Amino acid sequence: MIQLLFLVLFAEGALAFLLLVKIGPFRELVIKSLDQLKMGKGPATVKTIAGTMFVILLSSLTSIVKIQNKGAKLGTMSPMDQVLWRTHLLEASLIGFTLFLGFIIDRTHHYLTKLIQFKDGVESSKEEVISLQKEKMQLKEEEETTSKEMKQLKDELLSLSEKLKKLKFECEEKDKKLETAEAHVLSLQKQSADLLLEYDRLLEDNQNLQNQAQGYKS
Repeated sequence: MIQLLFLVLFAEGALAFLLLVKIGPFRELVIKSLDQLKMGKGPATVKTIAGTMFVILLSSLTSIVKIQNKGAKLGTMSPMDQVLWRTHLLEASLIGFTLFLGFIIDRTHHYLTKLIQFKDGVESSKEEVISLQKEKMQLKEEEETTSKEMKQLKDELLSLSEKLKKLKFECEEKDKKLETAEAHVLSLQKQSADLLLEYDRLLEDNQNLQNQAQGYKS
């Protein structure tokens, strides 16, 4: 029993050491092994073993107390009682250290698992931050490109507005010239009509004069 407890104690010490000190891939292997141990019926088995060892521990402590009480009553312990007392004390100590190391290993594994999950979350958050920074840079570049395009469009709009004002001014000038030309045409048409009337009157006067001249000749 004592040899088995020493073996278990050394095994637990090695596991605790590998969990606390990272040596190559051994920590990951130990963590994976403990993860598998905590799946399925593993926790129930471990609790059963721990309960059994705790019962043995209580039994050893009870035996130690009985031997001490017996020695106190007799005033001294016999060599056999001393051997039994030391055996039970060693056994109780080994069981106590074994249970304590088992608890330390369990808590260390739990917190290491949480730490690994936290690191994974931090790495994922870093990747998300990097991705967001890249998107921010892209948006900033797109914003700068859009700003340049807007500035170009604004310049083109101002240029077109100036051209439109110029064309509008030229159109107004042409309208004025057209109105002046139309007024001049109307004036010429009126003069032409007056001239036609005057021409008709002169033809009529000429005809009358010719008629009068023929009358005199007769």
